[in-house]
Parts: sequence; structure tokens; C-alpha cells
Amino acid sequence: MTQQPVISCKNVWKVFGSKPEAYLKTMPEGHSYDEISADGYIAGVKDVSIEVSRGEMLVIMGLSGSGKSTLVRCFSRLHEITSGTIEIDGQDIMSLSEKELIELRRNKMGMVFQSFGLLPHRTVLENVAFPLEMRGQDKHTRRARALEVIKLVGLEGREEYFPRELSGGQQQRVGIARSLAIEPDIWFLDEPFSALDPLIRREMQDEFLRLQGLLGKTIVFITHDFDEALRLADRIAIMKDGAVEQCDTPDQIVLHPATEYVRKFTEEIDKARVITAKTLAIAETKGTGEAVSADATVKQLAKLLVHDTREVIPVTEDGIIIGGMNRTDGLTLLLEAD
Repeated sequence: MTQQPVISCKNVWKVFGSKPEAYLKTMPEGHSYDEISADGYIAGVKDVSIEVSRGEMLVIMGLSGSGKSTLVRCFSRLHEITSGTIEIDGQDIMSLSEKELIELRRNKMGMVFQSFGLLPHRTVLENVAFPLEMRGQDKHTRRARALEVIKLVGLEGREEYFPRELSGGQQQRVGIARSLAIEPDIWFLDEPFSALDPLIRREMQDEFLRLQGLLGKTIVFITHDFDEALRLADRIAIMKDGAVEQCDTPDQIVLHPATEYVRKFTEEIDKARVITAKTLAIAETKGTGEAVSADATVKQLAKLLVHDTREVIPVTEDGIIIGGMNRTDGLTLLLEAD
């Protein structure tokens, strides 16, 4: 049986303007973003249908104004949608009362934004415990949970520091710890690392991947950085003018861009760094000899591909041969990178 998606978004529109619902009902089918703008409205989200599975990390990316942040705010109903449906664990969030919506956000959703939003006159411990305080938990319980997540994000020993005494990367860790304190099922992150310098950003990406490996959250992560998307995502949704141009795994987006806009995003990417042995494996062709891991990238297999003489190299996943990788296909990708 197919598992129900954690987030299900169907034919969602978010139109900004004076009377968006009435406008959408009379709008000609196939109206473009520019035509909608000429009518005096803005299509923040344009007929988007997308699902997010449990434990999946969906990265939404696009240029400024593409609609990525607006879409995520629709997921949590920070924006009221103009048309369509959004379900969280099968529940239509548009039907929730204000009280039910607040409970959903408090108990199921964690949010981290680009601006850290820390309370300057509270310590790290007090900042992390703040959402638990808002829940009404007693001081002992919220302190214990706050200490637990502070240790998880690598800030043990800095519990009594104030935000001004921390680096940018450390402040972002406090924001992440605060969002994790409520043990959310769903984690929304809106360009959380974009204000950090490149070295700290890389460090935070490593930390984030470690946390995801431990916690297995359902994550929607927004970025405008394609390299960051490739590094973090199970799937990537690329947006333009409020619409999703393509939503697929990183390797499929790099190998098979669906539109010219997506192709421009991918043209500078070193495909050998993204494409894995699993992507190139052909089930009907097993090959012989020592196998390679399905998760290994072509770049990681470069030495083997150059020096091996086999025409087909077996590919294994979870100890089972899933097919064979044509050595020539791998070498072709390596040469493209050069």
C-alpha cells in the first residue's frame, strides 16, 4: 500500500490583489504570469501540485521572486491560499479553526528562517526553551529538553551565552535547536544558511545532514543556491514565476532538465559530481567482478573508471546487485567535466 504523503498540495494558487478569488474564477485558462500582472494581480503561487513523503527532504529553489517562500508559507497556512487544497497528514488545513491551526503549528511544525530571530536579552538556553514556555511546559521539563537539543546541535557549554556573544553560525544553530525543541514532524527552513560566509555555510550543511541522518524529519528547505540543493535534497523543485518548472531527484534534473529555464540552472554543474552509479545502472546487465556502491558518484569512481578494463561494472545496493554500469557512460561524464 502506498504511504500517504505528509504534505499534499493540489492545484494551489496564491494570487495577490484586490479581489483574487473573483479574479481567479474569471481568469482565462492558460493566462501567463505577465498577463496576470498586467491585470493588476501577482501570482505568488501558480497552480502548484506537489507532495512530500515522510522523511523526505524536498528542496525548493528558484531566483528571488520565483514564489518559493510564498509556497512554503502556504504549506503552513501563514498565507491563505486563493484556490486549491493543502493537506497535512491527510487533514485539509484550510478547514482548521484558528485554534486548531495554532495547535498544528505548535505540535507538528518547526520553522527556521534566514534571520535568526533570537531574543537578544535571553540566553541560548532560554531562547531554545522559549517555544516550550509558550506551550505551558514547566521549567524543569523545558530546561531538560532545551539542554538535549543544544547538545544535539553542538552548542554544549554555551547554554548561558547571549546571542551577541555567538558567531553567525552559532546563532543559526540556536535557531535550529529552538525549532527542534518541540520535536516537529515537519521542518520548514527558508534559506537558513544564506547569511553565513561560505566556510560556515558548508559547516552548517554538514551539521544539517548529520541531524537529518539522526532524526529523519520531513523537511522542506528553501534555497536559491543550486549547489546547496544538490548537496541536501532527496528531490528538488525548481520554481519560476510562481510555478514549478520541474520536481525530480537531483540526478534526473541534471541529466534531463524539463525546460530551458531548468537547463540554465544546471548547465554549469559538474554532472560527474551528481550522477551516481545507481543512475547509470542497467538492471538487465549485471557485469562481473567487484561491484561498486549504488550511492557512489561518477567523480568518486573516477580512478576505477579510468583504470578498470571491464565493459560493465556491477552496482550494488544494500548488498544486492541491482544492475551494471556501462564504463563508457561513466567516462563520458568525466570527460564532460574536463
